[in-house]
Amino acid sequence: MFKEILHKVENGERLSFNDGLFLYQAPLFFLGELAKIVREKLHGKRAYYVYNQHINYSNICINLCKFCAFGKPKGDSKAFTLSLEEIESKVKSRLNEPIKEIHIVGGLNPELPFEYYIEIIKIVRSIRPDVCIKAYTATEIAHFSKITGKNIEEILSILKEAGLNILPGGGAEVFSDRVRRALCPKKLSGKEWLEVIKTAHRLGIPTNCTMLYGHIETIEERLEHLIALRNAQDETGGFLCFIPLSFHPKNTRLDYLPGPTGIEDLKTIAISRLMLDNIPHIKAYWVMLTPKLAQVALNFGADDIDGTIIEEKITHMAKAESPQCLTKQELESLIKEAGYEPVERNGFFEKAR
Repeated sequence: MFKEILHKVENGERLSFNDGLFLYQAPLFFLGELAKIVREKLHGKRAYYVYNQHINYSNICINLCKFCAFGKPKGDSKAFTLSLEEIESKVKSRLNEPIKEIHIVGGLNPELPFEYYIEIIKIVRSIRPDVCIKAYTATEIAHFSKITGKNIEEILSILKEAGLNILPGGGAEVFSDRVRRALCPKKLSGKEWLEVIKTAHRLGIPTNCTMLYGHIETIEERLEHLIALRNAQDETGGFLCFIPLSFHPKNTRLDYLPGPTGIEDLKTIAISRLMLDNIPHIKAYWVMLTPKLAQVALNFGADDIDGTIIEEKITHMAKAESPQCLTKQELESLIKEAGYEPVERNGFFEKAR
């Protein structure tokens, strides 16, 4: 079967579910070589990064998923909500830096009105008219629809008018109904997540997509998730990038689980590159992987390592071992040492000016 899959990869043929099952049992370096073929056909020796800033506006959340260390109930000693003035201050405090993308996500805070979220976009756009605003996961969009009574298309149209450019890929987790019933029963279903995303694509709002792996899901459920994303991309073509998210169990209600190993991380990245033949970019998210493993992942199918990620909270509240941020020089050094050419990009994966 090794020869069959190698033939498919070299000839750009689509891999099947059964191919994916076989690949999860394959030797790591065979996987890496296959994924590298696809990665270099698409991007040559280029490896992307972005000068970006994260803003997490609130961690108060009604969902409280078992795998999440970030979300807190109202009244918790670690709960927070930023005022619009505080968000404005955060954006203004970085005006001397060449930020190309601002990433804005948070919990489902039941006390915040939809106007708050619109104003965040308007504030950022007024201060940084040229920045790419990547804000609000499909989970947040569905929440806005619920609290306003407006449909998903109306919500997205309002946010786009305010200055939203891209939706991040969070909230997808694993689409399996079994997993979602066990770990995040209050969250929108996998089918609903896909419908929000496809609505965004139809409105001209590109998105990223994700998969949270390394908890209670099976290999089969991972592959079903990847194929569902691939099918959605066939339909709309709106995904920019896929981000495999390595589960961090510390400070969650799943802290008895070990979390994925480095081998599992690299295999998942490589298989993602091989299965998602129609999604242009695969990200090695250094915050979750650590910078060292993200660097290695560039040789296992990844072509992007995200960015400077100023003030990330979500993964660090799960005791991430990675630093709070990296400089442009550090990112470029990681890429060069891995044998690739650093390319600074914007949120759309266009070369930064």
